Amino acid sequence: MTGQAVFGPAGRELDRVCLVGLTARGFHGVLAEERRTGQDFVVDVVLHLDTRQAARDDDLAATVDYGRLATAVADVVRGPAVRLVETLADRIAAVCLAEQRVVAVDVTVHKPHAPVLEPFGDVRVELRRYRDES
Repeated sequence: MTGQAVFGPAGRELDRVCLVGLTARGFHGVLAEERRTGQDFVVDVVLHLDTRQAARDDDLAATVDYGRLATAVADVVRGPAVRLVETLADRIAAVCLAEQRVVAVDVTVHKPHAPVLEPFGDVRVELRRYRDES
């Protein structure tokens, strides 16, 4: 993930809520075999938002319910197949930005069983999307 700060409307650096290592099975890929047999994808998301009100009021309604978000992200991975990991990451970003308090999101989709002939440690796509880009 990018690691660079995101700033809110008041010019303050936003807080981050991170969901790391979410694993779900999907049928994404360019190759017919990938789309037929499927594979596990690992997803990391970093939500950029202001959590001060949630912390002050100790109120889940003032932040993001990461349990509910985890299910929504996994549903995207389990959902309709796409050819590119970039498309999958973009769809995950859209689900995260549907949370009204989220100003920006960093999404990383790891494809640990990518059909690469050479030894590798990881194949991943990383992106950042902003609410105001839509």
